[in-house]
Amino acid sequence: MPMIKVHFLGAAGTVTGSKFYLETPEKNLMVDCGMFQGLKELRLKNWEPLPINPTRLDAVLLTHGHLDHTGYLPKLVKEGFRGTVHGTAPTLDITEIVLLDSAKIHEEEAQLANTEGYSKHDPALPLYTLKEAEFTLNLFKPQKRDVWHTLSENIKYRFRYNGHIIGATFIEINIYGKRFVFSGDIGRQEDLLLEPPERPKWADYLFMESTYGDKHHPEEDVETILIKLISKTIQQRGHLIILSFAVERLQSLMYLLWHLYKKNRIPNIPIYVDSPMGNNVLSVFERHQHWHRLPMNEYRAMCRHINIVQSYRETWQTIDDPRPKIIIAGSGMVTGGRVLTYLQQLIDRPSTTILLVGYMAEGTRGRKLLEGSNEIKIYGKLYPVKASIYHLESLSAHADQQELLHWLGKLRNIPESVFLVHGEPSDLNTFRAKLNNTFGWHVRVPQLNEALTLVV
Repeated sequence: MPMIKVHFLGAAGTVTGSKFYLETPEKNLMVDCGMFQGLKELRLKNWEPLPINPTRLDAVLLTHGHLDHTGYLPKLVKEGFRGTVHGTAPTLDITEIVLLDSAKIHEEEAQLANTEGYSKHDPALPLYTLKEAEFTLNLFKPQKRDVWHTLSENIKYRFRYNGHIIGATFIEINIYGKRFVFSGDIGRQEDLLLEPPERPKWADYLFMESTYGDKHHPEEDVETILIKLISKTIQQRGHLIILSFAVERLQSLMYLLWHLYKKNRIPNIPIYVDSPMGNNVLSVFERHQHWHRLPMNEYRAMCRHINIVQSYRETWQTIDDPRPKIIIAGSGMVTGGRVLTYLQQLIDRPSTTILLVGYMAEGTRGRKLLEGSNEIKIYGKLYPVKASIYHLESLSAHADQQELLHWLGKLRNIPESVFLVHGEPSDLNTFRAKLNNTFGWHVRVPQLNEALTLVV
C-alpha cells in the first residue's frame, strides 16, 4: 500500500512559519512556505536549512498570501527548489507584494545594522534579497478555485474559498483516494469585505489551524470604540496610530472610517494610510472584484477621502504635521515597516494613542505592547512607552473557537487523524480537548520537525 510521509516544518506548536511537506511515491508537495515570526528562537529558524531536500520538491501549494504562509519561498529557492508555486490568482498577487516588501525590509535592516553596528554579525546579511524574491515570482502558477487540478496520476488538488483575506482558501488534496484537507487560516462568519468561508464535506486527514482554539472573540461595538478614540485624539491634539495587517484588516479599517465619516459620526479629521504594501493590496481588490464584496464606487470614494502616503518623505511630513490625525500603518505584529518610524517618534508622547488590531504572536513587539511593556526595542534602541495602548480583537481575520467548530460542521465522515497546527500551546491543547469532547475524534498536536508516515 502507498505510504505518505508528512513533515511538520512550521506552525507546529507555534503560530507562524507554516510549512507542511508531503512525500509521496509520485510527487513531493509542500503546503504553504511561511516565515517564522515572534520569539527570537523561532526567527533564527528562518536561517537554518530545512531538514528536507528542496531539490526533490515538485510543487508548493499556498493557502493564502500572508508572510507566515509564504515568506520563506525565496529562501526555499535559494536552497535549490525549482518546482512550481500554485495558488489562486489573488493569493499569488498578494504573495508577490508580500515577498518584495519582505525582501526590501530585510535589505534595509541589514544595511542599517551594518551602519549602526548593532548586529553581532559582520557583515549583517539579509535573509534574501530583492533580486532573489523577484526570481521566485517566475515559479508562480495561478489556478482557479473549485476546480480539481492534476499533479500526477494519483494526486489532484483544489482550492476552496476560506474568507480570512482576499484569495485565501483551504486546500483539498486527493492522494491515492484519500483526502488530505489543509484548513489554512479560516476566516470569520461575518466580515466587512469578505463572504463567509466555505466548509469541507470530507476529510480523511485534517490539518487544522487553532489560532483562536481556546478563545471566543468579544462582542465589541467597534464603531463606538473608534469614535471614542478619535474624540480623545482630537481633545489631546495627538495622534491615533492604528497598527494593522496590511492585507485585509487595513482595507477594512479604511472602509469603517470612511463610513463613520459618511454617516457624520466622526468629524473630518485627517486620515493617513502609510503602508506601501497595503497600498498595493488595494489594487488587488480592484483586479479581483469577484473575491470580495466592496462595491467599486465605495472603494473609489474611500480612496479619495483618505490620504494615501506615497513616500518616506511624506511619512515625515505626516509626523511633523501638528494637527490631530489618524494614521493607519501596516505593521503585521509591529515587526517591521513604516510603522516603526512613527513609533520611534511618537510612542513616548502621552498624547499618542495606539490601537492594535488582530492577533499578536508571542515574542513580537505587538504582544509586548499588549502586555503593558514600559519600553520597546526598535533597531537596537529602547524607547519608553508613554502612549495609551488599546486592542480591538473582534476585528481579527481569524475564526474563533465557535467559528472553527462551525467550519467542521459539514463533514460527513470521521477523519482518520486530525492534526492541530498554527496555534500556541494553550490554544492547541484546549482545542484538542474541545474536539475530543465534541466529536470523539483522534486528535494530535504534532511537534516542530516531526515526521509521520501514513499508510493510504
